[in-house]
Amino acid sequence: MYMRHTFLRRLAGLTIATALLMPTIASAQQKYDWNSPRARQQINEWTVGIAAGRTEGAPLRFAAELARALDDGDNMRVLPIVTRGPFDNMADLMLLKGVDAAILFGDTLEHFQNVEKVPRLLDRVNYIANLFPSEVHILVRPEINSLQDLKGKPVNFNSAGTAAAYTGPLIFRRLGIQVQEKFDPHPVAMREMRTSDKYAGTFWVTTKPIEPLAKGDFPAGFKLLTVPYTKELEDLYLPATLESSDYPKLIPQGQKVETVSVPTVLAVFNWQPGSDRHRRMLRFVDKLFERLPALQKPPYDPAWKNVNLAAPIPGWRRYEPVQRKLDAAVGRRP
Repeated sequence: MYMRHTFLRRLAGLTIATALLMPTIASAQQKYDWNSPRARQQINEWTVGIAAGRTEGAPLRFAAELARALDDGDNMRVLPIVTRGPFDNMADLMLLKGVDAAILFGDTLEHFQNVEKVPRLLDRVNYIANLFPSEVHILVRPEINSLQDLKGKPVNFNSAGTAAAYTGPLIFRRLGIQVQEKFDPHPVAMREMRTSDKYAGTFWVTTKPIEPLAKGDFPAGFKLLTVPYTKELEDLYLPATLESSDYPKLIPQGQKVETVSVPTVLAVFNWQPGSDRHRRMLRFVDKLFERLPALQKPPYDPAWKNVNLAAPIPGWRRYEPVQRKLDAAVGRRP
């Protein structure tokens, strides 16, 4: 009898507690007041759109990791956007609604300063961070042994709008090597290369290792070419190395292939101070400084370990809110 009364008292207490908690549970399940205009404002207020790249590229993967690390509910939300590629991301950053920042390659600045000539470009587009190097890879058939051997030969630079389609021809022009420029999807060119000389080589630029090159089986003699770091390239690019551990089927064990890399830029439109978009980017910068240490640990890409927010990018102007935080950090040092 005693046990029965004890059970009933506990059950009554649980019922009362549940009733008291019901408003809290309901409010947690219903995050937005769907009948109020405030819901639209609430979800948009601290959302930042980043033009990233194609689904198969490294920029989209890095933007997705950035979104995951900086997520703070309605206090900060980052939306990675699938785009045509880092080259076209400049137009998206300048013109497309909902884009506040973009992942670009450092050498695209030359095109928009000297070819399309965007007015006041350096005033309107700044950089937040030098994210990671994107190494140049040139995969060639057995009969090709140097860049000079590609003169007059068909070289594929991937689909128009991709980073390779811009950087590849620029590098060959700077080196004074005229090739037959092809802009077909790389998977198509790779299949053709195995059985014919329709393509003498394929040009890739992204962070290493590139899965199709690292895991693919190639006919004997296929190789990655050396790209010399010459005075023609040093104003836009940096020296880099491809290791046999990166590409065991293309680089003999213990050997290296010298190449160049392109800085990958997290760029921002320089919104007018006091505007809503500027306010969002201030918070974005704060979150990036706060959470970069977490990004530099698993499960995030190991390349984040090399990101230094103080690192300069040749030819680019640093975003003023980032510069202020760097200056403040220096001032706090003992």
